[in-house]
Amino acid sequence: MPSLTLGDFELSVFSDGTYPLDGGAFFGVIPKVMWSRKAPADEKNYVQAGLNSLLIRTGKKNVLVETGMGNKLSERMVKFYGQPAQLLTNLGSAGVRPEDIDIVINTHLHFDHCGWNTIRGKDGKIVPTFPRAKYYAPEGEWQYARKPSERDSISYIPENYDPLVESGQMTLLKGGEEIVPGISVKTFPGHTASMQAVIVESGGRTACYISDLIPTTAHIDLTWGMGFDLYPLQTIESKKQYYAKALPEKWLTVFTHDPKTPWAYVEKDDVGKMVVHGLVTES
Repeated sequence: MPSLTLGDFELSVFSDGTYPLDGGAFFGVIPKVMWSRKAPADEKNYVQAGLNSLLIRTGKKNVLVETGMGNKLSERMVKFYGQPAQLLTNLGSAGVRPEDIDIVINTHLHFDHCGWNTIRGKDGKIVPTFPRAKYYAPEGEWQYARKPSERDSISYIPENYDPLVESGQMTLLKGGEEIVPGISVKTFPGHTASMQAVIVESGGRTACYISDLIPTTAHIDLTWGMGFDLYPLQTIESKKQYYAKALPEKWLTVFTHDPKTPWAYVEKDDVGKMVVHGLVTES
């Protein structure tokens, strides 16, 4: 469990496990001869993707950003992705119980980012995994998830969020809100139209859970997006916007799908190429 102190906050990464993902889908138009140097593929062209959630202990609240893939996938989806479902076990190993979580923030509502929002109870009823938590997600994302396109309808599992919206336990965000002092959201369109990053500020330092705008350290270049991005040109513009602040202010970037490097500092080298620097691996 990688952990670090950011001002008055303690940040920890908890994994829901890893899963196989088609390399071509993960890197879009980037040729395999280029991306395979950074993410080796197996004989089926699969690479390993991580499922990194971020726990922020503010001293007053325990805030969980993203809840992984969960355990409610259909049999068809399990054939594609497996069912790692390790988040609750990993949280428990660190002494964090579901009832200890005060706030859950979803950057968007794809199944691999909000899967543990809910669980199926013994009676088959869908209930919140984190019973005391207030949940937050982008309103535009939820509206889209109600009627997704044929292209990405498989990415949405209504059981992960609809019961929470209906009960009032999930608050839908416009973008730009401060959830608690020091933790805010900002919309970075590209992967989806309404995806939000989570910005954490304390003691003059900043970390950002950038979600699927930059899913791994292999995606830090402006033009390296995913085949899943609905608006690839907007992904590039959002990266430019992010780097305009993150680089000069030395933000720590948290990578949602990197199986080995959950966070790092992104910098420009002498020729203007994006590189990761000062990898944080302490635990």
